[in-house]
Amino acid sequence: MMFWQLLGENPLFYSGFLFVLGLLVGSFLNVVIHRLPRMIEAEFRQECRALDQPDEATPIPRPAYNLMVPRSACPSCGRPIRASENIPVVSYLLLKGRCKGCGAAISLRYPAVELLTAILTAAVGWYFGPTLPGIGAVALTWALIALFFIDADTYLLPDSITLPLVWLGLLINLMGGFVPLQDAVLGAVFGYLSLWSIYWLFKLVTGKEGMGYGDFKLLAALGAWFGWQALPLVILLSSVAGAVIGIALAWAARRGFSKPMPFGPYLAVAGWLVLIWGASLQHLIFPHW
Repeated sequence: MMFWQLLGENPLFYSGFLFVLGLLVGSFLNVVIHRLPRMIEAEFRQECRALDQPDEATPIPRPAYNLMVPRSACPSCGRPIRASENIPVVSYLLLKGRCKGCGAAISLRYPAVELLTAILTAAVGWYFGPTLPGIGAVALTWALIALFFIDADTYLLPDSITLPLVWLGLLINLMGGFVPLQDAVLGAVFGYLSLWSIYWLFKLVTGKEGMGYGDFKLLAALGAWFGWQALPLVILLSSVAGAVIGIALAWAARRGFSKPMPFGPYLAVAGWLVLIWGASLQHLIFPHW
């Protein structure tokens, strides 16, 4: 109780606490970003095998692979990473971005995710303070970071993140979080149906799939957090970000516009911007909404 009171009375201390916590969570998010898609793929292959060979009910035994085991290891030499080599950001700097065993380069992405998570977590803590919306905002920030990188890497928005995010948003608003519960429910419904309608319209016109079902669920989650009134702003911000960044990436990579680009990262960026500056942006862009 005294610790919580100290956090409430000292925003700087609270933000510092969240910064350190964000570094630790960012390290875990690196594991989630790397392993969760592979876990989904392994489960999918197992289900396909069961359909192709229904008489073989016994699954093929495989080593345990989840978010906890096996221990993290160097992808080049397989050397397990020790605890002293797994300190967020610090270990990367001490190791000079190289594996201690084989000297292979460690991706800069790992400390970048840790630092990004720490900065955004501290920013949310500073903005909301140790309140119910603040705690919810921290959880939402962590989920959006994971979804951003998973979708950017694999074109997947896992149900194991998006669907709990819908329910958590509704629960937060049930307890007086960001918007009235009725607006949150309508936000979840309209968020899903809006992109679902665009998906089918695009498919009927072109015969192609313009986006994945994960995008529907992520927008439904953002609607559950911020209410139906915020949906036009989320869609606008994500579309602008997608157009600008997508064109820049296509030009830089010289890959043309035929290769599909995930929409989830832009939804995640838009969702976080609405989380922090939603009211100001809403008034600026939609003054009469």
